[in-house]
Amino acid sequence: MSDRPFPASFVLPDLVAHCQYPLRVNTHCYSVARESEKWLLSGAKLSPARADKFMGLKAGELTAACYPDADPYHLRVCDDFMNYLFNLDDWLDEFDLDDTYGLAKCCLAAMRDPFTYETDKKAGLMTKSFFSRFVRTAGPGCTERFIQNMDLFFQSVAQQTEDRAQGVIPDMESYLALRRDNSGCKPCFQLTEFAAGIDLPEEVVQHPVIQSLEEASNDLVTWSNDIFSFNVEQSRNDTFNLVPVIMHEKGFSLQEAVDFVGDLCKKTIDRFENDKQRVPSWGPELDSQVQIYIDGLQNWIVGSLHWSFDSTRYFGSLGQEIKKHREVKLLPKRRKSA
Repeated sequence: MSDRPFPASFVLPDLVAHCQYPLRVNTHCYSVARESEKWLLSGAKLSPARADKFMGLKAGELTAACYPDADPYHLRVCDDFMNYLFNLDDWLDEFDLDDTYGLAKCCLAAMRDPFTYETDKKAGLMTKSFFSRFVRTAGPGCTERFIQNMDLFFQSVAQQTEDRAQGVIPDMESYLALRRDNSGCKPCFQLTEFAAGIDLPEEVVQHPVIQSLEEASNDLVTWSNDIFSFNVEQSRNDTFNLVPVIMHEKGFSLQEAVDFVGDLCKKTIDRFENDKQRVPSWGPELDSQVQIYIDGLQNWIVGSLHWSFDSTRYFGSLGQEIKKHREVKLLPKRRKSA
């Protein structure tokens, strides 16, 4: 980490202005989002303080922007997964390695057998609830990819937990590779297939251009999130974030590191746009499905950028103001409990 002290504030890169993709919001957003919030609160049994914090998340609004054409049934499954994933992320932040592996084993087993797997764990029961509805319409390829990517998510979280326990700050390349699995974006991309009722064949999924588009969308969502979440994370001394990784590796000041990551984000949007021009043809029917999938990756880019200022997760009640002036005042460090 750079020896320079943190300033009182830093300025966000203007990623919203750089992203020219249209923001579309599902017309079923409000009703489905509120139903899903009730589902999460019932299943997770959060404390009053955590429940209040959760209501400011507005994951349903993110979901509605990422899956704008989904019908109410499919949007609800997507909503439930998104609320579940954010809640998992919060739980896992507090878990040690053994607890992380235990949670992963339970959730993955529930995905493999969502109808008859028996568990009394809250995470397992919620997994069974949303995934039993997912598999009713999802294709076999989409389902398998979803489970495999959730497995990668849990593996990456376990690595993060181990690094945190040992005080390790990974180098940039190691961090970027780990973060692509850790972000949770990959299973969310399978929800695009699920929501549209398509199941892309492996020849499409494994094509280098499609994989490059997926990586670009994942990187933009992830790296921009690292910028937006940095303030909250630095206040609790969490260094699993690209901004402190860059500060540590390059000796940058905070603003220099934020600008560096912002430039990476802008280049990634440009890379996504260039990759869209290189998509091959697999014939009219499959091409239309591929376009739906690419539109879904694009929706994740623009939807996540706007939602980050609508949610209270990163900027509290100041999101819309910060979206305009882009200045973020640093939060004080939290005292570690004895």
